[in-house]
Amino acid sequence: MSAMELLRPGETCWRKAHADRAAFLVDTEAYFTAVFEAVRKARHSVLLLGWGFDPRARLFPDGFDGPADPDEVGRILVALSRARPDLDIRVLIWKSALPIAASQQFFPHKARAWFRGTNVKFWLDDHVPFGACHHQKVLVVDDALAFCGGGDISVDRWDTPGHLEHDPRRIMPDQHHHAPRHEVMMMVDGQAAAALGDLARERWRRATGQALPVPPPAPEDPWPAHIPAHLQDLDVAISRTEPEWDGRPGVHEIRRLTLESIEAARSIIYLENQYFASPLYAAALARRLAEPDGPEVVLISTGRSPSWFDQLTMDRARSNMLWRLRAADVFGRFRAWYPTTPRGTKIIVHSKVTIIDERLARVGSANLNNRSGGFDTEAELAVEARDGREEMALAALRDRLIGHFIGCTGDAVAKARAERGGLIPAIEFLNREGRLSPILPMKQTPLGEIVATYHLGDPYSVRDSWRAMRRRDLLYPGDPLQARFRPR
Repeated sequence: MSAMELLRPGETCWRKAHADRAAFLVDTEAYFTAVFEAVRKARHSVLLLGWGFDPRARLFPDGFDGPADPDEVGRILVALSRARPDLDIRVLIWKSALPIAASQQFFPHKARAWFRGTNVKFWLDDHVPFGACHHQKVLVVDDALAFCGGGDISVDRWDTPGHLEHDPRRIMPDQHHHAPRHEVMMMVDGQAAAALGDLARERWRRATGQALPVPPPAPEDPWPAHIPAHLQDLDVAISRTEPEWDGRPGVHEIRRLTLESIEAARSIIYLENQYFASPLYAAALARRLAEPDGPEVVLISTGRSPSWFDQLTMDRARSNMLWRLRAADVFGRFRAWYPTTPRGTKIIVHSKVTIIDERLARVGSANLNNRSGGFDTEAELAVEARDGREEMALAALRDRLIGHFIGCTGDAVAKARAERGGLIPAIEFLNREGRLSPILPMKQTPLGEIVATYHLGDPYSVRDSWRAMRRRDLLYPGDPLQARFRPR
């Protein structure tokens, strides 16, 4: 199967739409700067979807936090709405469960009061099954520019590609400094941006019952002037996850695309993700690792999840997945690493990036766990290379991501890859400072084994959300693709 066959509307994606330009924004400094420039150019509409949101998030932190910082995103949006009363600004955020809201100082719930009495329309969306969440991260400006990826606009997200040990700009409202954090967003224009606008308006309609009009053509190009396009004149695919809920069938485009892209890979599967806990994906990768001429598989993730709940659920499930892949890796083509600063502080990997060979790149909100494939709402963008120039652009993205973790350029990674005969040998050669450390399976406690075996906290769908035995057996009637990857 070729990459050209992977992106099929109605199966592995929702739509394919044309974009004049696309760019990959590595780390949140780039994203927040682009957001600031884009919303200032907005003339008709700004529509933001998020898992979390904090109006106190600073787009240009300087290391000092005061009572009224003008770079706080909430103040920027309110000021923009006052300056342009006809500009329709809407923020739609998941109404998080109380334990999660408490960890966020009850933001975004408090954001309702922040925007009360302003022209900014803020809404908390709880139209998901019990235990599920809205996890899409999408920002659309005038239907002419859109962002999609793994990053929310919140107080603990900002960082640079340098991921410094101590960066005073990683400051939060309580004067504490958050850990280094890695994110990736993708920015597109043209019809691809308009399609994401359709997705966001449909989410708003389901949450509020209000249908929003399509904005008229933008009088000004909102593309940030300082960001070059990495790809031009291309088709962009939008893939989704939606749970079976409220009379609507489930949407599993992301899960299907993940499985099929693993199957289609020829030389390199590069995975950058917060979690790796899906038995379906582990089984698919194990099949490829068992092939004598199969692809290399490189996974970059967080060494240890920052929250106790994720340590209990996702980290323990990941450990079982790693045991499985290490057993299948008879030809030595699998590595799982976590990044650190030069002094050894773990970098939180929150990005969700998949790059298959030099032919397919995906950036979105979906994790490599069960719930992102069928229980939560997710959105991602995918592009496929049509010629050598675009293949070079996707390879450059992958090499740049790897290089920034180990303190070298993407060109250095490409050179080492050519000289050493593969991505894994290149990384091991360049990783002299040990900034990428192996993720090793942990020894399971009895409780941890139960959690990992039954994937507690990580349902596949609404149908098994309270039926752990069904989840354990991976029963998906009527889906031959998933049955093909069911562990034996």
